[in-house]
Amino acid sequence: MPTILYQDSLLLVVNKPAAMPAQADKTGNPSVLEWAEAECGQSLHPVHRLDRPSSGVLLLAKTKEAMTLLQQQFQTHSIEKTYLAVVATAPPDPEGTLVHFLQKNSAKNRAFALADNRPGAQRAEMNYRLLGSSERYHLLEIRLITGRHHQIRAQLSAISCPIKGDVKYGARRGNRDRSIHLHAWKIAFEHPGSGEWMTFVAEVPEGDPVWAAFEPYSSYDLESQDE
Repeated sequence: MPTILYQDSLLLVVNKPAAMPAQADKTGNPSVLEWAEAECGQSLHPVHRLDRPSSGVLLLAKTKEAMTLLQQQFQTHSIEKTYLAVVATAPPDPEGTLVHFLQKNSAKNRAFALADNRPGAQRAEMNYRLLGSSERYHLLEIRLITGRHHQIRAQLSAISCPIKGDVKYGARRGNRDRSIHLHAWKIAFEHPGSGEWMTFVAEVPEGDPVWAAFEPYSSYDLESQDE
């Protein structure tokens, strides 16, 4: 189940489990939004997307005004979002910036990362850094510059580094629970009421040996986040 990281009169911050939908979908499975509304005893407003197979930090607003103010920060790219991704193939460079043009195929619910711009495509940019490696996998820190549909998944696939478990974007096999090893790890934004700059970190899923192998790397960054 989700865990509450923070809440006040305007917003709720939760850590979403992998494979649980953020909002109700056609499967009818319980969603984070439904769970959160039951916990809070009121209607809530989703502020942004988080793919069902992914895990991590998710913002929900308690008022429409707070939702609008937070979404404006997403639109102006003033919100800072950091992800962790596990891949089987390391990128050619230990750190860098990826720029593609994403073309969405709604029928297939996926995006295609193109090297050149085309009609209907959107520019997508993100920074990545290799944090560490285990025997079989590599841990990447991703900082989004833009926020597009399936952006991280499509861009990593485009450089032949699909996320573990993400068969839609080129992984050799899926995870048993249909999750992927993409975690929305940290988010920083201006509080819609007080204007205070706030940072929240969501722990990676427990009980997963792949994530556990990278605990030293994520713990180090977690402790040094305010430096």
